[in-house]
Amino acid sequence: MKGKCWKFGDNINTDEIIPARYLNTIDAKELATHCMEDADPNFMKKSRIGDVIVAGDNFGCGSSREHAPIAIKAAGLSCVIAKSFARIFFRNAINIGLPIFECPEAAEQIREGDEIEVSLSTGEIIDLTTKKRFKFEPFPHEMQEIIQAGGLMNFVKKKIRVS
Repeated sequence: MKGKCWKFGDNINTDEIIPARYLNTIDAKELATHCMEDADPNFMKKSRIGDVIVAGDNFGCGSSREHAPIAIKAAGLSCVIAKSFARIFFRNAINIGLPIFECPEAAEQIREGDEIEVSLSTGEIIDLTTKKRFKFEPFPHEMQEIIQAGGLMNFVKKKIRVS
């Protein structure tokens, strides 16, 4: 995964990720058009496919809605790096195949606009702008397979076909 970073602070809640006023749809493409709208109204105009969200503590707090990680993934963002994630957001992100990484050092030191590269398998973030390297604990193999399959449902379907 490789992209430009967009920085957000602590306690970015699910209403800031996808405002409740847009929850009358389950269309991922429609949700994507409003991704991060209440945190930064111009986010979708500025961001590009493959870009990365970098945030502080407790990213994804608030409600348990799956719409939040769906909006991020459908917007084409490659991953989210944060100091920490709300637990339900963490589970929802993995379940839909959105790569998320807890790495406090990277979240603090990476600047908005930096180009970074992230390796899911090695647990390394490289800030290509500053040449700094950061390590995070890679997910267990099966969680990596879930993300690579595009989410838990796709992973299960693949396992059933193989059996």
